[in-house]
Amino acid sequence: MADKGGRPGARSGRERIQKLAQAALNADVTVEQVDAILAGLGETLEDLNKSTGNLDATLERFNDTISRINELAPRLNAVVDRLEGIVDRVERLVGIGEAAVAPLAATESAVRGAINAVRKTTRL
Repeated sequence: MADKGGRPGARSGRERIQKLAQAALNADVTVEQVDAILAGLGETLEDLNKSTGNLDATLERFNDTISRINELAPRLNAVVDRLEGIVDRVERLVGIGEAAVAPLAATESAVRGAINAVRKTTRL
């Protein structure tokens, strides 16, 4: 057996204990840091869980709204069809009115022309 005490890299018992104590302190600090990170991560996950719950509720309301719009679409189409029918009837009535007024307008124009001719010849 060789004498280990004469080696230059050999440590004494006291140095070993100091080194181990320092390593234990470093490990303790590291564990505290990890605990702090995990606590913050826990709070973040709770907030994320609440946000996800709120998002789920919002998506459900959005889905309900889209469903109502889908239910309204056929009724709105029916209303548009009825309005188009009303517009067609009004256009026909206007056409009939214009056709009825056309002879009156022609008569008025002829009478005005005759009156103007009489005025010109009589110089009134």
